[in-house]
Amino acid sequence: MKTRRWVTLLTTLTFVVLAVTGVLAFILPFSLQIIGLHSLMGFLFIALVALHVGHSRGPMKRHLRSPILWATLAVSVVLSLLFWLQPQPVRAILGLSGNLGPAQERFEMLEDEMVFHYTPAPSYKMQLRVRTGTAYSLEQPPQIAIWLENQGAYHIKTLLAPEADSARHLTYWSFKREGWQKAREEAEKTAEVDIISSDTPNGSFDPKDYILPADPDNPMPYRLLIEVDLPQDDQPSLVYAVEIDNAAPQAFQLLDLMGYPEKEIDDDGKVEWPLYYVDYSDEQFRAVLELIDSALLTIDRG
Repeated sequence: MKTRRWVTLLTTLTFVVLAVTGVLAFILPFSLQIIGLHSLMGFLFIALVALHVGHSRGPMKRHLRSPILWATLAVSVVLSLLFWLQPQPVRAILGLSGNLGPAQERFEMLEDEMVFHYTPAPSYKMQLRVRTGTAYSLEQPPQIAIWLENQGAYHIKTLLAPEADSARHLTYWSFKREGWQKAREEAEKTAEVDIISSDTPNGSFDPKDYILPADPDNPMPYRLLIEVDLPQDDQPSLVYAVEIDNAAPQAFQLLDLMGYPEKEIDDDGKVEWPLYYVDYSDEQFRAVLELIDSALLTIDRG
């Protein structure tokens, strides 16, 4: 009798933990701690349910002989198929989640190329493959940052941040990221994001709105950018970019050289870092131009 009480109470409390972590996993960004707790407690819950059924064989046999069994099986099958196939109403509900899944960001520097993988969802996988040039060396690897921007040229997510001591050399990424941080802080103070983003063509700062929009028939274009620089070098960094449009999907896209950043101060004392055309005959760009041969973005949209 005591064993049954233990099993019943543990099953109930385990269910509470599963319910809480399930809700948190839905509303919060991906967290390995939350998902791990939810999964491991799920296995414990299975074991406890098995023990509970073992201690309640009599009532369970009566339930299995009940005509309601077939009705409950039918309901379970229908709901399982509905949630598995995910028609538009179900996708709309899932679109409310703050959890894009594990962002599986992986960056590799190989002998002759740099490869970056980004998987915000099982159905949306990015791979950026950078073929390197003669100035590339694993002994002195380049400084690199990768990020996303909306059409208003506002930073929305850093995919690969440079090391702390390298950030000062990647001035364009630093400038963009500082602007994003300032906008986020102002938005948190006012709680009115529309004020911050009203001047941008598509002003959301949430990467989910671009990568996995709630309305897949009306996606917003966005850009992927990289900034690269040679270590311990006084030459300007270079910025490459490509526009991604899920309304006109392309599996393979080459990044274009956008230019090099140069510091400017306007009449109001505001610091800007506009991009300028790269003169290929200018000696100051020779080494950094030989850092990258080409950069190819591949997107698997499932």
